[in-house]
Amino acid sequence: MPSQQKTLLPFIAIFSLFGIAVVLMRTTLDKWGLDYRVLLVANALFFIISIITFLLQQKALSHKNPNVFVRSILGSVMIKMFGCVIAIILYRLLAPNSFSKMSVFVAMFLYLIYLAIEVKVILKLNKKPDA
Repeated sequence: MPSQQKTLLPFIAIFSLFGIAVVLMRTTLDKWGLDYRVLLVANALFFIISIITFLLQQKALSHKNPNVFVRSILGSVMIKMFGCVIAIILYRLLAPNSFSKMSVFVAMFLYLIYLAIEVKVILKLNKKPDA
């Protein structure tokens, strides 16, 4: 299991660093019109979704049929997309007067960071020579 923990380390690092940065820069973020609570929730949401989808993809890598990995990638994209859309709709419905578009855009940038880390780690784990 130590290798499992090692592969999850980049996700934990980004989650921790971004969370600490948001908490420390709370007043500055308010001045910029960003809602720090939205950023913290987005960070937690993307962390959880990234871990789940990463574990699905990691399991699919060991399968002999390459179509299983492709299906896991497509499933991961769908899980992330629906998770993001549902979170934004809930945010809009629960806080219609304090909805911060800028916070949503920053959260989407954070999504791209998690996505890049996930792709990098999965590519590193792929040991197949012709993949």
